[in-house]
Amino acid sequence: MATVSHSAAASHVGKIRSNNQDSGYAGSALFIVADGMGGHAGGDVASAIATKRVMEADQPYQSAAEAEFALQAALIAANSQIAESVFEHAELTGMGTTVSALVVLDDQVAIAHIGDSRIYLLRDGELSQITIDHTFVQRLVDSGRITEQEAMVHPRRSVLMRVLGDVESAPEVDTSILATRTGDRWLLCSDGLTGVVSHASITAALSTGADAQTVADRLVKETLEGGAPDNVTIVIVDIGPEDERDGAPLLVGSAAGQLAFGEEPARNRALRLPALRLHPVRETHFEPDSQDYLSELIEEDERRARRRKLTWLTAIILLVLAIAGAALLGYQWTQTRYFVGVEGSTVAIYRGVNQDLGPIQLSSVYEDTNLEISELRVYDRDQVEETISASSLEDAKLIVERLQNASNK
Repeated sequence: MATVSHSAAASHVGKIRSNNQDSGYAGSALFIVADGMGGHAGGDVASAIATKRVMEADQPYQSAAEAEFALQAALIAANSQIAESVFEHAELTGMGTTVSALVVLDDQVAIAHIGDSRIYLLRDGELSQITIDHTFVQRLVDSGRITEQEAMVHPRRSVLMRVLGDVESAPEVDTSILATRTGDRWLLCSDGLTGVVSHASITAALSTGADAQTVADRLVKETLEGGAPDNVTIVIVDIGPEDERDGAPLLVGSAAGQLAFGEEPARNRALRLPALRLHPVRETHFEPDSQDYLSELIEEDERRARRRKLTWLTAIILLVLAIAGAALLGYQWTQTRYFVGVEGSTVAIYRGVNQDLGPIQLSSVYEDTNLEISELRVYDRDQVEETISASSLEDAKLIVERLQNASNK
């Protein structure tokens, strides 16, 4: 049985940024990289909030599907917590964070991802990117409008289309379950690494056979040698035999320090307004009148609107189906009940219950006995007019037989 044998985490502010807005966590089974944005407005706060909230999902699970659901729920909860912090502290408006998280469970991994931090898998010397960037340029690459090489130098390569923050109450999070095996090496990293160090260099570093912490430190060093214009955070996870686990949980980056929210007093919750559909953008320079860029933003808004409508429509349909199903089951149950009552001037056996649901009748004549109500004794007549409940059809027939015998006396 394969599991985590070694893990490591490293984070560095880089050579240009004044503070580290990245956070990383290497736990017992859970591993996270979060890359905050918002500059001095709170990128470090956003990544720390998200990391510490998602860290709570570092616990045993019965299945990879359960772990996948827990990760998704943790990211949605982190999004709400970030939005709440923005509401309480206006100076944090516009902050957000990417999150890439991975849970190892025996021979499987559960993944949750939003933004442009990445998860890679090194297997048999080949490095594969597992997650897909939620960026503007990735949309251009996917649509064939630019190449991968052009994306590397595109002026809008840092524009995010999906992120945790005060943008959407239920952001779309990518999740998946993949197989893993002994010898696999997983890499989680912020774009501070991939924006500077080439794919080939990352592959070479991961393939050296050095321990996880040595490789993480080497990748940070290569980033710094490349100029490190952004923060860089790296988490490495090695998969090995079950009895080789070592190391204690490690927290790096902004989540490892104390957060300062400023001095602005909290605002009245009752005055909170819905968040506008903004698009978080890292500090970068680009021409705002680009037709491609504007068209992509409009398309993204339309996609979000369609997702919301589809979600509401699905919920309404499920609710209607649940009500219809409950009504059908209820009606079917009533048709297993019987009672004795009056039909015109005779005694009849009814199937159903002696009640109506608006215009819907819940009973019908099952059998007219031809026993005249006038032939019954006064007491029996009153009972039949008020209806006599029966536990079954046989019981109803016995009641009619008793009434007939009594009327003949």
